Amino acid sequence: MTANQQTDSYRHKGLRRKLVDLLRSKGILDENVLQAIDKVPRHFFFDSSFLEFAYEDKAFPIGSGQTISQPYTVAFQSELLRVGPGMRVLEIGTGSGYQACILAEMGAKVYTIERQKLLYEQTKSLLPKMNFRIRPFYGDGYLGLPAHAPFDRILITAAAPFIPEALVSQIKTGGIMVVPVGLSEVQVMHRLIRKSETEVVTELHGNFRFVPMLSDRAKDI
Repeated sequence: MTANQQTDSYRHKGLRRKLVDLLRSKGILDENVLQAIDKVPRHFFFDSSFLEFAYEDKAFPIGSGQTISQPYTVAFQSELLRVGPGMRVLEIGTGSGYQACILAEMGAKVYTIERQKLLYEQTKSLLPKMNFRIRPFYGDGYLGLPAHAPFDRILITAAAPFIPEALVSQIKTGGIMVVPVGLSEVQVMHRLIRKSETEVVTELHGNFRFVPMLSDRAKDI
């Protein structure tokens, strides 16, 4: 992850255009999402040894047992989130920082939490080089960021065994949370829409595969 040592060449831009065309063919319709995918250099989030994989529509290991999500998954979650300019978005699971940058490119003010200390340190050093307004935190994603709540949007980028009530309570009225839920290898994508202080509507949006969401940061990796 060495954005300062990489360039965004015509070849990279061409590969991103092909990726956008592929995502559109797979059903991603939100042009704001597609434009963000087209603008954010995914190869900046890869070690230089693996640049050839940056624009494949596949997840890829980034260390600490984590992955940079498949571009289709990033686009799908971002589309479900319905992000608008100026929205305050909490991301649970910073990982490589790619998803956070997509949200920031869409105009969001992004707060992001990472449980893995090594990834947190790596991504914290990378994000300023991407020139986005993103605030990274090291902590337990299940708890969210109550001191900064409520949020317009909350996105969980790891498999949650259940829907964390602490996070639901941090969604604004009219806000949305997107989270893959499930204990098995396959999770069901949930979209929660807070209609009022007492009413939250849940929608289901198909099956996906994510690495598990971790809690209690007692052990740094």
